[in-house]
Amino acid sequence: MLRDRLLARLAEMGDAPDHQRLAAEVLGIKGASPELARRLVAQALVLEDRRDEWRRAGERICRDAPTTPAVYLLKDAGDRPLYVGKAINLRRRLRAHFAGRRWRAIKPDLSHIAGAEWQEVGSELEALLREAAWIHERQPTVNVQVGEPDLAARDIPRALVRDVLVIAPSVEEDSVELVGARVDGEWMIQRTRRNGADLAVHAQRIMRFFRSRLRRDVVEPALAPIVFSWLARRGVNATRLDPHDVRDARELRTRLAALLRDERLFRERLEQC
Repeated sequence: MLRDRLLARLAEMGDAPDHQRLAAEVLGIKGASPELARRLVAQALVLEDRRDEWRRAGERICRDAPTTPAVYLLKDAGDRPLYVGKAINLRRRLRAHFAGRRWRAIKPDLSHIAGAEWQEVGSELEALLREAAWIHERQPTVNVQVGEPDLAARDIPRALVRDVLVIAPSVEEDSVELVGARVDGEWMIQRTRRNGADLAVHAQRIMRFFRSRLRRDVVEPALAPIVFSWLARRGVNATRLDPHDVRDARELRTRLAALLRDERLFRERLEQC
């Protein structure tokens, strides 16, 4: 490795190293002044130390990561958020982040990765929503901050831009994710059991979400355009309900219970992130 070669040559040269010679023979930089050559050698050693730390962090992170679909956050030693992404196979995606070939073109902030956290997901729609929510919440330095998704900037058929409840697979096999989207941009996601054990409470919560036109007090991004856009493309065959086709929470509960008994809903898992 470059670091080992530099240290070996420095040891050979003793107390008065020839930095110009080191820069020329080891770094391939000829004609540098003595001071510039000294700085180049010092910077190369620091960079190599950083690369070793980055590589070790990558080995540790990848070893602990599952092979399931997930949304993930890369952070530095001070827990500063660096990058948020999503993956079909989290371990494989993280290994790609730490591939040796990545180092030469790595963004400066990503060279300081020291840890990661993740949340497993059950569908592409959930991955898209949670990724956008994490970017908004954590403000990672490497992601491009584009603000809330804009309906006007998306080619979505007008018929799809309406209040909707989507039934999506969950990371828990005995549950589903109920994803609600309103035309005003508000969204929600509620995990409920397929056996209907908690459906009564969740049906009431969903009805309150759609009947209330007030935005929540907490500052959250309006991500409903992501739902509409997904339904127009990869989610065109997704199971969904019009929440205004039911009179009350009891009828919604009945409709949902019938859908959750249909095994065809759960044959498709996350295909692409």
